[in-house]
Amino acid sequence: MGKRELNSKQLIAIEYFYVILGSFFIAASFNLFLLPNDVASGGVAGVSTLTEELFGWEPAFVQGFLNVPLFIAGVLILGANFGLKSFLGTIMLPIFVYVTRDWDPATLNPLLASVFGGILVGAGLGVVFRGRASTGGIDVAAAILHKFTGISLGICIAIFDGTIVTASAFVFNIEHSLYALVGLFMTSRTIDIIQVGFTTSKNVMIITDNLEEMRKTIFEEIDRGVTILRGEGGYTRENRSIIMCVVDQKEFTKLTKTVNKVDSEAFVIAMSAAEVLGEGFKKQ
Repeated sequence: MGKRELNSKQLIAIEYFYVILGSFFIAASFNLFLLPNDVASGGVAGVSTLTEELFGWEPAFVQGFLNVPLFIAGVLILGANFGLKSFLGTIMLPIFVYVTRDWDPATLNPLLASVFGGILVGAGLGVVFRGRASTGGIDVAAAILHKFTGISLGICIAIFDGTIVTASAFVFNIEHSLYALVGLFMTSRTIDIIQVGFTTSKNVMIITDNLEEMRKTIFEEIDRGVTILRGEGGYTRENRSIIMCVVDQKEFTKLTKTVNKVDSEAFVIAMSAAEVLGEGFKKQ
């Protein structure tokens, strides 16, 4: 067995572990924070919160009965893109919800529950996404709607989640629907953090007449590489060179001071870069 094959198997095992761990986080959040406080913050979990209040149905069963058919529909309509790992997430989530159903609530304050419940759900989903899988549910339904209507996927997800949050205002009250919105926001932000991390970088474009001096100074004082892009002035039609340099957030101020020292007339464009992979930054 070669080293590459072993590493590949280890990577697959880690991804399966991510799916199981993330599903557990989501289930724990549901029973510790969201369900006890009637926070229906979207997704199949939100639907099960509403049906538990209306009909007394066991949330784990509702999630299982919705997730599995949605997963099958996704495979039939969208193709077998979800894979075994996503099916594992689809199955494990309701199982973990059932196993943890008797846990005592972590808090009975709806605001705290929406904040920390949203964070824990986002952490779980982020970990599952790290495993290159999903837990099925509303995301699959949104993808099917997107396929047949052409509406952007983000809007499709917002339609389903918005419907669930709106329904919670009628099942519970408007205040609880607002808590659900807080939970959705915290989930979204936490997923972003899990996916790209806390560190942000800046992608800086510098247009200067002192190209060589600018390039050399950035090398020496910032210790960052640069890429020279070729462009053309839109008004003058003259050939121009553009220096592109990616720096950490903490290096950005030093870079701008360095640029100003070399050429106070330089034109600088700075854009946020959520994730940078490569030498000097995060390893792939």
